[in-house]
Amino acid sequence: MMQEIDKRQPVGFIGLGVMGSGMAHCLLRQGWTLHVFARREEAARPLVEAGAQRMASPVALARSCRVVFLCLSDDAAVEQVLFGEAGLAQGLARGSVVVDTSTIAATSARAYAQRLAAQGVGFLDAPISGGQQGAETGTLACMIGGAAEAVASLREVMGAFCKAITHVGDVGAGQTVKSCNQVAVAGALLGVADAIALARSQGVDPKVMRDVLLGGTARSFVLEKHGQRVIDGDYKPGFRARLMRKDLRIALETARSGGAKLQGAVLAEQLVNELCGSGRGELDWAALGLLVQEKGGS
Repeated sequence: MMQEIDKRQPVGFIGLGVMGSGMAHCLLRQGWTLHVFARREEAARPLVEAGAQRMASPVALARSCRVVFLCLSDDAAVEQVLFGEAGLAQGLARGSVVVDTSTIAATSARAYAQRLAAQGVGFLDAPISGGQQGAETGTLACMIGGAAEAVASLREVMGAFCKAITHVGDVGAGQTVKSCNQVAVAGALLGVADAIALARSQGVDPKVMRDVLLGGTARSFVLEKHGQRVIDGDYKPGFRARLMRKDLRIALETARSGGAKLQGAVLAEQLVNELCGSGRGELDWAALGLLVQEKGGS
């Protein structure tokens, strides 16, 4: 069983993008000793200036840390950092644990866990939800798959950037629940976008319509947050459309592997793919609502 770590022991972090940078800064603000790796000096600089130590390679970081967090773009990036040239696996000591907060396929998470287990290293798939603002303010939600003892030992350190940490099952379960989240919110946004289109087509102020719905059974986080963005035409990225496309594709692949035939997610992926294909993949994924408005003529 892994012992709880304390703030004197360095924690590793790889993946200093929009989400990872915010999470890493949370760790520093909470007093954790932080070692980071980034290929680009400019990605690491703000964290180094805030007190982190930059390591020369993943393997060098692994040799100095018992716990390493990843926040990377896709399966290939995670595999490269773990098992590629100068990868983490070459330096992780027995009893170490890798916590992967990236969104990847559940099958990949299980495969990586199996390879690391052969050398006595633990692996948790721990995808996050809450967007860039949640990463920066430390209010993310995390769904974790893996050994219960490892989850328990890491609650304090993960609490630096998460307000909700839920152990959902064995390795792979975290990614499955994250896919469920993306499928559910994508379907909800399609419904909200249709409601806005319907209101506009009948000359009803969509802001008034939204206020009414927020007081009844249609109330939802998507209506409250993303509905307002669609009405205002505010698509400054928090979570980019191209990333939602990736997540929905993972969800559909996961469903196929288990024999499930999703319906709404298929349509949502098609529309998000069309949005990205029109050169708008860097907009916030709420721009799916914009596409719905365009296709509906409103």
